[in-house]
Amino acid sequence: MRVSAIRATSSTDPLIPGSIERRETGPHDVLIKIVWAGVCHSDIHTVHEDWGPVPFPLTVGHEIAGIVQEIGSDVTRFAVGDRVGVGTIVNSCGECANCKAGLEQYCLKGNTQTYGSLDRDGTITQGGYSTHIVVDEHFVLRLPEQIPFEAAAPLLCAGITTYSPLRHWGAGPGKKIAIVGLGGLGHMGVKLAAAMGAEVTVLSRTLKKKDDGLRFGAHHYYATSDPDTFKRLAGTFDLIVNTVSAALDVDGYIGLLAQDGTLVNVGAPSRPMSLHVQPLLGARRSYAGSATGSIAETQEMLDFCAEQGVSPEIEVISADQINEVWKRVLSSDVRYRFVIDMSTLS
Repeated sequence: MRVSAIRATSSTDPLIPGSIERRETGPHDVLIKIVWAGVCHSDIHTVHEDWGPVPFPLTVGHEIAGIVQEIGSDVTRFAVGDRVGVGTIVNSCGECANCKAGLEQYCLKGNTQTYGSLDRDGTITQGGYSTHIVVDEHFVLRLPEQIPFEAAAPLLCAGITTYSPLRHWGAGPGKKIAIVGLGGLGHMGVKLAAAMGAEVTVLSRTLKKKDDGLRFGAHHYYATSDPDTFKRLAGTFDLIVNTVSAALDVDGYIGLLAQDGTLVNVGAPSRPMSLHVQPLLGARRSYAGSATGSIAETQEMLDFCAEQGVSPEIEVISADQINEVWKRVLSSDVRYRFVIDMSTLS
């Protein structure tokens, strides 16, 4: 079926309206009418080829919330009319050790990304800046009614990308957690860590967003542009989640870790960052990375957010604002996630 979409034709030209082909609904597939699509900085990084060559033309978007419009003959988990979501991955091999362990995001053969990946039928996957998408039911999430529909989409990337390391490294009561950056990812990291019961600190370049950070649940807020911050907080944190995609002084942040603490990157800088081993050795610290979560963990995150009343701060936009909005993201003029009303795309 042919559906309306927002298209990127090159790394330099503006996004334009157009159409893309979606496969027919197979036995295990769910056809979703997309109602809301979140705007992730990864969409921009991808189109600008910051992370490598891109198969243009491409429709991006991996924060998708919509309504089930049709189900395949063998689908058992969903029914027409259900509120559902799709995140960053839409397939994996299902056979490797990681897939069998329920860690599809780390598929040893490479998972199929929601956009820009080679799909099972040999085509390139196209993302959520479109009116419809067809996805295998295993990779579709159920959206709890307690989560505002328009706010659900960013949870499928910003939410799970921060929830997964917080959960894995044991954020909770008695733990001191620092979130680096208060953007789309960072503000969700603060809300989630606070909801888990941790003592939360925001480490941001300036104090410009301090009031927001404290309102989201942070207990402390420090400016990293102030050299005294790194002296004052040395050896403090059990876990630091770095959400920014800019190159940082990794050694400086590792010095903020307590004994056995971990610094984990969820932001993906396009340039290498240097690291000296000595700060790790001195206190048995760790430096790690974390991608998005598994399908099961993503559903767990959605249910947690519903129970705890956690949702992202959003600004709803129309489809014809997308190029303006991308410029605003690049200039950090967003608080804190843009969501496209896909009914405005004809």
